[in-house]
Amino acid sequence: MQPTNISGEKLAYQLPNTMNIRNIAIIAHVDHGKTTLVDKMLLAGKLFRDNQNTGELILDNNDLERERGITITSKNVSIEYKDCKINIIDTPGHSDFGGEVERVLNMADGCLLLVDAFEGPMPQTRFVLQKALQIGLLPIVVINKVDKPNCHPDEVQNAVFELMFNLDATEEQLNFPTIYGSAKNNWMSDDWKTPTDNITYLLDKIIEYIPAPKFIEGAPQMLVTSLDYSSYVGRIAVGKVHRGTFTDGQDIMLCKRDGSMTKQKIKQLNTFSGLGKTPVQSVGSGDICAMIGIEGFEIGDTVTSVENPEPLPPIAIDEPTMSMTFTNNDSPFFGKDGKYVTSRHIHDRLIRELDRNLALRVETTESADTWKVSGRGVLHLSILIETMRREGYELQVGQPQVIRKEIDGVVCEPVEQLTVNVPEEYSSKVIDIVTRRKGDLMSMETKKDRVYLEFNIPSRGIIGLRNNILTISAGEAVMAHRFLEYAPWKGDIERRNNGSIIAMESGTAFAYSIDKLQDRGRFFIFPQEEVYAGQVVGENAKEGDLIVNVTKSKKLTNMRASGSDDKVKLIPPVIFSLEEALEYIKADEYLEVTPKHLRIRKIILDETERRRAGSKSNT
Repeated sequence: MQPTNISGEKLAYQLPNTMNIRNIAIIAHVDHGKTTLVDKMLLAGKLFRDNQNTGELILDNNDLERERGITITSKNVSIEYKDCKINIIDTPGHSDFGGEVERVLNMADGCLLLVDAFEGPMPQTRFVLQKALQIGLLPIVVINKVDKPNCHPDEVQNAVFELMFNLDATEEQLNFPTIYGSAKNNWMSDDWKTPTDNITYLLDKIIEYIPAPKFIEGAPQMLVTSLDYSSYVGRIAVGKVHRGTFTDGQDIMLCKRDGSMTKQKIKQLNTFSGLGKTPVQSVGSGDICAMIGIEGFEIGDTVTSVENPEPLPPIAIDEPTMSMTFTNNDSPFFGKDGKYVTSRHIHDRLIRELDRNLALRVETTESADTWKVSGRGVLHLSILIETMRREGYELQVGQPQVIRKEIDGVVCEPVEQLTVNVPEEYSSKVIDIVTRRKGDLMSMETKKDRVYLEFNIPSRGIIGLRNNILTISAGEAVMAHRFLEYAPWKGDIERRNNGSIIAMESGTAFAYSIDKLQDRGRFFIFPQEEVYAGQVVGENAKEGDLIVNVTKSKKLTNMRASGSDDKVKLIPPVIFSLEEALEYIKADEYLEVTPKHLRIRKIILDETERRRAGSKSNT
């Protein structure tokens, strides 16, 4: 069947003109406007009809991405502008999704570095930019949000140059063009003081400055650098064609990382067109394509010709740094909220996630209904848990644990670079709390009443740190971190000292009981909420766990005493987000996750059994 494009027109069999292709990756820190800019570029590329501009974010197309303002999975889109096809690769901004970043950069020939005109280059900008410069991508700097009050675009431009110089950029890379504008207001210009009415200046610079991929003759080769997934056709191999031309229906050789080779056939060949894919008859070197019908491939495998199979050097995928125990929900409230609650449901869902989430690892433990799930950090794992929760799953997860490695006979742990931007008066408190968690202060810089602190800290020291830093800085601190390296184990780190307040009985929590116990600590539950024995209902003000009865109601009598009927005054309970709860729980606790509730509980619910297990572990 002859392929067609979006509008249904027949596609002719022809070799692509690589001079009219540009492959660019967009690099930006979280919330610097990357997704908004790509949306405006899509609109400028005449992708949408007049009635389709709804004002919604097009790229961040799942609820989680829109709510959090972060890109979780990279997407490939393309636009047509002045007879040139621009392939845009949207890279994740958070270092927890570093597994995505390195791979997608391999498909690009240049990059747009997007920087906020007020905040300037941030740590996670540095993380992705360093990867891009190392593989030789030419950057275009876009200083966004110049309409912000108190922004300083010229200073930011100098900071970007300094950052690139520190990252050992070449002379050609340092000779980058700078574009100023506001993606939200849909304009770009060479001068931030003179706004225009469109973003075509940026598109013109992309065509002028980013090199076109070179067409390389020879036997076709493609490195699988990403994957897509469809419930109809399964896994789809995505990558940039390195050499030669692939045709629809062609026999190919899949060269695996381990050296083995399997002969297969391309069932359908697609290129990216707008937000979707278009079937094509052929794809030449330099263009990005998606191959349907390739089975058993992994990231880093090479698709090449049957006659002359030459594998390309495989790319490295980020190793997981943190793991959690996942298990099915066995609490007394099991099955009340969720649709998928059995071990089989959870196992099948985790295995499906491996098809698209490449930095994830799932290991079955000795117990058939418990899994060890490893990922790039608390955020990476919490996104999976939140997605499962919204799909109707019930599960329980344990405390996050860092993954240790033995390197040259020395036990090592992941170390991260932590940056904290905080008002000057709180800086000493921040330094104190981070150094107590084995963090080393690497640099300290004061800018306009705020202090920029940079630490090297073990990954386990960051677990639960955000809440503490926000508390001691009255919510003023801005904190970011990225994986740095594996370094020798730094010894024990003190976690939460306060004990838990644990419900003694199952039933309804009463305001009367909570009121009488308020001086013992802070609570996590509302009056009239259902609780069960062994559930953590609050935090003890002191060390050690405290067993309380929150289901005790006031005894009614026919006698009235002066002052006995004063109104109950309750302090509002602490409500945790998913990440906060994961960082809060102790080693002997689970977080029960259902579509409607997050509950912290002891792994062993029965108090007598808990004490018996505690005495055994102490002997």
